[in-house]
Amino acid sequence: MDLFKQQNVEDFYEIGEELGSGQFAIVKQCRERSSGLEYAAKFIKKRQSMASSRGVRREEIEREVTILQRVQHPNIVTLHDVYENRTDVVLILELVSGGELFDFLAQKESLSEEEATQFIKQILEGVNYLHTRKIAHFDLKPENIMLLDKNVALPRIKLIDFGLAHTIEAGVEFKNIFGTPEFVAPEIVNYEPLGLEADMWSIGVITYILLSGASPFLGETKQDTLWNISGVNYEFDEEFFGHTSDLAKKFISQLLEKDKMKRLRIQDALSHPWIKSNELREENKAQELKKGERRQLKTKRLREYTIKSHSSMPPNNTYVNFERFAQVVEDIDQMENSFSSLAAAHDSLQEDVDALVSIYNEKEAWYKEESEAVRHELSQIRYEFRKVEASKRSLQDDMQGFSCSLAAVSERFQERQGHFDALRLELSNELKWVQEVVGSLPVDGGGGGYPNCSFTTVFNNDVNEALKELLNRSCGGELLSGINLDFTETGQQR
Repeated sequence: MDLFKQQNVEDFYEIGEELGSGQFAIVKQCRERSSGLEYAAKFIKKRQSMASSRGVRREEIEREVTILQRVQHPNIVTLHDVYENRTDVVLILELVSGGELFDFLAQKESLSEEEATQFIKQILEGVNYLHTRKIAHFDLKPENIMLLDKNVALPRIKLIDFGLAHTIEAGVEFKNIFGTPEFVAPEIVNYEPLGLEADMWSIGVITYILLSGASPFLGETKQDTLWNISGVNYEFDEEFFGHTSDLAKKFISQLLEKDKMKRLRIQDALSHPWIKSNELREENKAQELKKGERRQLKTKRLREYTIKSHSSMPPNNTYVNFERFAQVVEDIDQMENSFSSLAAAHDSLQEDVDALVSIYNEKEAWYKEESEAVRHELSQIRYEFRKVEASKRSLQDDMQGFSCSLAAVSERFQERQGHFDALRLELSNELKWVQEVVGSLPVDGGGGGYPNCSFTTVFNNDVNEALKELLNRSCGGELLSGINLDFTETGQQR
């Protein structure tokens, strides 16, 4: 594609620290040299050959870039630029620095349905923008729902990672098995035609987790998870949904519908009573504050009731003094709160450690794979080098043999040339002698008693035959073709 700039990205951007990594991509923070603005650089490793399974095929990268160029929405990450080198395609993206939505919510002490709908609505608005353009994300999950900036009253949602996104074309059947098993729709598991409805199922799973902290279909193994999805095996456990409204459960149920034709569409989800009713409640914050005060009073009265119930203990009990007993109960309550905070901090730290271990393992596997590839390429280069060296030595031997043969031929030629010169000189002298002899004979002769016979003619023929025999013995007939021996004319001239 023409939009892939064949230039070194580091000539235009300062590459900073790593922000995250995936199977074939690494995201790093970067700064544009010309403007000083901060961006995120996503390095996508290209697949080097059709037979290889390492890296992403170029047509998949082009599809992601094409879709990102088409979208421009407050709740969707923005593409700024694209560069390409021999091994990677680098996407320069809007910097989303607020972290994942679920990480942000996990740090809050509590979450009400009204707060949850504010985030769900932003997700729906981003998906609505995509679906109106017939674009299906196909990889909606908590990791791909980020916050632009978490240090504001209501952080803005940003949908990221369009590596699996596709444009759904009318009349064109599209099937594939991809995505994260925990969030994929039944039609993906069953390898059925896919459409925009798959994203709505994923939103239902995300909402379920957001309100309960539990995953609806997650099993002990991947196969169990896919089996649960195909059979739509989930329930609203009272332990997790005891304080959740029926409207919220209905919203989730209408999204987690196996029949995609009955599943909520994006416009229906945006206008759902659960989303609308919680919007109205948010507008009446003063009333909500009063409700919060009533909840605090109920908690205080419960604590007082507990203290009074323990005041009827026998006099010999350690806590004979009511005031002292009340103070101990309050201390215990504070300790329990501290332990809860400590446990939450421990869980959060453990999750961070697990995440770091996971990232380390992924990076170690990636670097190991890269090392193996480099080692293989190095081995191929050595093999080709040895072949070239062998060919070079063979060629040198052939050249040396040819040089020796050429020297021998040259020597033989010089020898034959000397022999030829000597013969030519000898022949020239003999011819002169013959010419002198022939010249001294009378022109008109009787032929030695033979009538009609010329002595000169006979003599010339005999001389010619003798000379030819002499040359045949000396040169093997090689020089006869260039010599025409005829003394008739010479004799006649004499």
